[in-house]
Amino acid sequence: MSLRRFLQLDVFAHRIGAGNPLAVVFDAQGLDSEAMQSFAAWTHLPETIFLLPPEQGADYRVRIFTPRQELSFAGHPSIGAAWAVLDAGRVSPRSEALVQQCAAGHLPVRIVHDANGLRVSIRTPRAQRCLTGDDEQALLDAALAGVPWGPLVPALWDNGPRWWVAELADAAAVRGMRPDLAAIQALSGEDALGLAVFARTREPGFAYVVRAFCPSDGIAEDPVTGSANAAIATALLAAGRIEAGDAYQISQGREVGRDGCIEIRIDDDREVWIGGRVQAVVRGTVEW
Repeated sequence: MSLRRFLQLDVFAHRIGAGNPLAVVFDAQGLDSEAMQSFAAWTHLPETIFLLPPEQGADYRVRIFTPRQELSFAGHPSIGAAWAVLDAGRVSPRSEALVQQCAAGHLPVRIVHDANGLRVSIRTPRAQRCLTGDDEQALLDAALAGVPWGPLVPALWDNGPRWWVAELADAAAVRGMRPDLAAIQALSGEDALGLAVFARTREPGFAYVVRAFCPSDGIAEDPVTGSANAAIATALLAAGRIEAGDAYQISQGREVGRDGCIEIRIDDDREVWIGGRVQAVVRGTVEW
């Protein structure tokens, strides 16, 4: 076992105790996949990341684990990873830009300094809509039983993880939803991470409210979910509801006491960027 630098962060958070918690292990060389997975299960946070030396063309490399599996991409771990390497002085951004290497490829990162500190955003892998059939439709109907649907047809989207995305009738339906976790787990099966529901909101500063449920991964409700919000943005783009150049903010996590804020931006190439702020909660070392 080796002593390694460790951080615990709150991501997509304007204050400590909000957003989505993330464990960060530096200098993870020497840890194999089994050791990383067991540590992620031990933390039992939504995600744990391990920072490694990058290959050519990237500034840092990250592996991302939930308590039960490794992910090729996830949003709040990617934002937290960029913040962590900047905070530790491990990288020097060029023109306020970095490149993250992960299993989903090399992803550009942007850094913005303003009066309130540092904001980090990352271009997400382009989501693809997955083909589904009658069996999945029956499971979807069960997972959303008793919940008023919105105009967007629910669908399964893949941007690394796979998310079922469903628009509900209004923000009150999202806020008040009592999820049937067994039905959502059946819907998720072995391929999908979970179900993300959303609706327009009139809350000041926010365009949409979102909740994400992933019981099959050991997390009943994820506090603030970058990949799911990127999938939602792609679905809205495909439906013509948003367009290149649009930017807006998402409210997520209030129902689990982790009030978070995700910034969404659609660039000129119709790529989806997610971003937000990060708070450091724990600084220390870990032996594993």
